[in-house]
Amino acid sequence: MKRNNVRIVACAVAAVITLSGMELTVDASGGLSSVLPSAGIDYSMSPSDSTSLSDMKEDVERENSSDLTASTAEIAVKGTGEIPVGGMLESNEQTTISDKKIEKTIIISEGYMEDLMEASNASKLSEEEEGFKNLVIAKVTNYVNVRDIPSEEGNIVGKLYDKSVGTFIEEENGWYKISSGSVEGYVKGEFCVTGDDAVELAKEVGTRIATVTTTTLYVREQPDLDAKVLGMVPIEDELIVIEELDGWVKVNVEEGDGYISTDYATLSTEFVKAESIEEEKARLAKEQAAIDAAKKAAAKKAAENAPSPEASAAPAPETYAVSGGSSSGQAVVNYALQFVGNPYVYGGTSLTNGTDCSGFVMSVYNNFGVSLPHSSAADRSVGATVNGLENAQPGDIICYSGHVGIYVGNGQIVHASTSRTGIIVSSATYRSILSIRRIF
Repeated sequence: MKRNNVRIVACAVAAVITLSGMELTVDASGGLSSVLPSAGIDYSMSPSDSTSLSDMKEDVERENSSDLTASTAEIAVKGTGEIPVGGMLESNEQTTISDKKIEKTIIISEGYMEDLMEASNASKLSEEEEGFKNLVIAKVTNYVNVRDIPSEEGNIVGKLYDKSVGTFIEEENGWYKISSGSVEGYVKGEFCVTGDDAVELAKEVGTRIATVTTTTLYVREQPDLDAKVLGMVPIEDELIVIEELDGWVKVNVEEGDGYISTDYATLSTEFVKAESIEEEKARLAKEQAAIDAAKKAAAKKAAENAPSPEASAAPAPETYAVSGGSSSGQAVVNYALQFVGNPYVYGGTSLTNGTDCSGFVMSVYNNFGVSLPHSSAADRSVGATVNGLENAQPGDIICYSGHVGIYVGNGQIVHASTSRTGIIVSSATYRSILSIRRIF
């Protein structure tokens, strides 16, 4: 039998399904049977009996395929003649029609079309889940070592951190050989999950991201271009995707959950990968260099602001300690808190007349001689990594989906929130934290 090409065109409440190159068998009783390889099912349909289409639907549902139901069917066989709906072949012999183009039009109600689309989406999800079975996900407190041989005697070539992901290659004596990032080696199986156990965990540890590709993108209250604008996000901002729709994604922004058009964003799934020993050394050195540079810049700024001998009688301006991370960070917090109550302005950088979230963080740190980007997404890679809010110090930068703030301490942040609230202090855990970065 030839492979069938199935084309579905939906317009209003109708769908047209065209099958080409199908071999059909028509017998004298008016029965018509065939095989639909793409769905993996056999079905029969009598031209004179429309209820047999319901039987076809049941067969399709049993095979977990597309849901096709019709109340009316028109079947035309082209090539040797036409068989009208409800018609009969005059021959008493079974006739086989091969290598002819068969056109079958099925009128599908709007509700059934929705069922068809849902079935298609479910099929895609199943394919994605099938891929998740081939992942190896670390499930530990901190990290599991990646070794060059399947033994604790092997050399450590990298680290697979908690909830980090690798691709399964093979299993040997309770060890999984994986490939993750630039690292390939063995991890002890008892500290990881794979196969069926990895499917649900992969959904939790993977982050679906929408990256904005236009200068300013509106976030709307509903997935409609005429819907009310909830907020705005700048180009290259990265937003967490909550739900994917046709042409739209539901995202999380400071103003709440809203929708953006996928015409102006690219979608990707982020998994944290293993880090090689060389990459770890390079990262730590780079982070330390960034901290040292920030401290040097702050010291220079403090020296510039120091009073001259001639002005000794005047009140001394505030100075900032730079020797310890916590004291420098506390100085940042003290400076930032004096602007609480000032307005939020999208795209702004003025701490007094109006600023947005990343503009607030940038301008606060600029006062200490530290240059930061005007982008909440870019702030996720500045300074040094802080592992968890429990390890955060005053002055650390707390990064969210499309938002950023400065950690005050005691579980709170100061941030330029929305045009309604302005610059405020609120709980650091009011939204899911993506990253914590340390400048000093």
